[in-house]
Formats: sequence, C-alpha cells, structure tokens
Amino acid sequence: MSQSPVLVTGTAGFIGFALARLLLTGGRAVVGVDSINDYYDPALKEARLTVLRQYPNFTFHKLDLSDRSQTEHLFRHGEFGPVVHLAAQAGVRYSLGHPHAYLDSNLAGFVNVLEGCRHRKSEHLVYASSSSVYGTNAKLPFSEHDNVDHPISLYAATKKANELMAHAYAHLYALPATGLRFFTVYGPWGRPDMAVYIFANAISQGRPIRLFNFGRMRRDFTYVDDIVAAVARLIDKLPPRQGETAGAVPDPATSAAPWRIYNIGNNCAVEISRVVELLEREFGRKATVELEPIQPGDVPETFADVDDLMRDVGFRPSTPIEDGIRQFVAWYRDYHQV
Repeated sequence: MSQSPVLVTGTAGFIGFALARLLLTGGRAVVGVDSINDYYDPALKEARLTVLRQYPNFTFHKLDLSDRSQTEHLFRHGEFGPVVHLAAQAGVRYSLGHPHAYLDSNLAGFVNVLEGCRHRKSEHLVYASSSSVYGTNAKLPFSEHDNVDHPISLYAATKKANELMAHAYAHLYALPATGLRFFTVYGPWGRPDMAVYIFANAISQGRPIRLFNFGRMRRDFTYVDDIVAAVARLIDKLPPRQGETAGAVPDPATSAAPWRIYNIGNNCAVEISRVVELLEREFGRKATVELEPIQPGDVPETFADVDDLMRDVGFRPSTPIEDGIRQFVAWYRDYHQV
C-alpha cells in the first residue's frame, strides 16, 4: 500500500491529535478535519492544532462531518488515501442528557464518512469504536470474539451501530474497514471530561473528587502513545476476509467481508483509587474523596484482551500507569502553569 496522505478526522481531539503528530513526525502527510465544537474547552483543541500546524505536511479543514454537503466535498476533492475516523461525540454520562448530539455526530456523521469512502473507493477506513460496547458483559478480559449486544448507554449503542454500519459497507462495497475499541485513554493533551483530568483539576484546585461505585471502579487505563502506535500500524494493514462465509455462528470480530474489530487497551485493570494515589503523589497533596453509587451507563470494570492485536501487528502496551500519570501531570503543570 502506498504511503499516501492520511485523512484523520477529529484531529483537534485527544487521540486524533496524538495520531496526527506521530504520523507527521514519521514523515507522512496528514489531512486533518475537526469541527472544534465546545463539548469541552475549544482553546485546548486550538492549542493542539497550533502544534500540528508547525509541520509542513499537515493541512486542516474545519468542518462538521454531519453536514452532508461539506463531507461530500471533502471526499470528492481532498488529496488523501486511508481514512482514520476518530471524530465523534464522546462521553457516556453526557449521552444521558444530550442524546441528539450522538445521533448527529456518531450516526449521521459516520454514514457521511462511509458514503465518502464508498464513492472514493478508499483503500482503508479505520474508525474508533469503544470499550463501552461491552456493556453488561461479565466475562473478563473483554474479547472481540464475544457478543456485545447489550449496551447500557446511548453512546455505547452508537459505537456498536458504527461497527454494524461499517460491516454493511464492507460487505456491499468491499470497503476495507477496521474498528478499534479503545479502552480508557489518558496522557498529555488529554480530554478534560475524563477521569484522570477531572481528578487532576480537583486535586490542584483543592476541590473534592467523586469516586463512583464507592471507589470500586476498575479501568483498563491505556497511555495515549501506546494507543496511537497501534493505530499507526493498522492504517496500512487491510483486514483479511475470513473465508467465503461467516459460518453457522459468525465470529463477532471477523467476517467474510474485509472487516475486522480490535481491542486497543493496556491489558491491565487498575483501581480508580490507585490512580488517585498516583496523582496525589505527583501533585504532592492529598485529595478529598467523596464516595458515591455507580452512575447510570457505567460499568464496574473494563479489561482488554489484546491477543489479536499483538498477533497481527506486534502491538504490546509498554507504559505502566505510574509512568503514564507522571507524564500526564508534567504536561498538566506546564499547560496550566501550576
């Protein structure tokens, strides 16, 4: 496959920014797209873009992918090869009160990208799914080969829908499509609505931290550099067809179509309270903790089986939570001047 420019949607977002910077540093051209909405502070998104604009092989388009005409124009006239679709309305809890934002971005926006890839005959679509699709699954670690038909939030349902929509296009139009179930991503330039950032804000500002499920939550925290290293390896690896038929009992992770699902996680569940301890150590001050019941849409534990990813692209998460938190806090102190 050629080293053609990569379209990265959501380039002003956390993972999109990190992936674009990795590709640009490696010499690959990136076409970035983002709506720069106000789900969280747009100044952080603009600061990320300022970093990316320092690379001569980066071009940027501000547009909303749920706008069909704008997206059609991008795919008709843009100069790029593979597509990495990371733009989405994120957040489990936000989906409880703002359902239409998820329909617009995660469903309408995604079908516009699929149509763009279809008509352009794109060489590969890599797109973000989420560990949230595992919903009420109790078997750990979570495997891509397990059924995920019981989401417990609208956000998770839209991500499961993305996987199904991509499969339909892979089957109908032979569009190679690889879905990535990201587990809890953290690190420098992270999202302010996620736990590590929320806890850091609270500790540095002397405000209490709310720990849900009475502090007994466990998450597969995955450092952002590990995440994007795996994504970069997958861009030029087309999903294989698994035989002529899917069999009597189809495998949820593979298909007779050129379609594949992978987990990308740290393969290690960490207690939320441990993350708080590490942040306390880095900031040099204790947190005030408030214990509360589990929230609607939340699951008590996530834990990624990444055997398939290790086998297929040699991915192995390499950043322990202690190192990742240290690097996040160093960035946080610098960015917020604290």
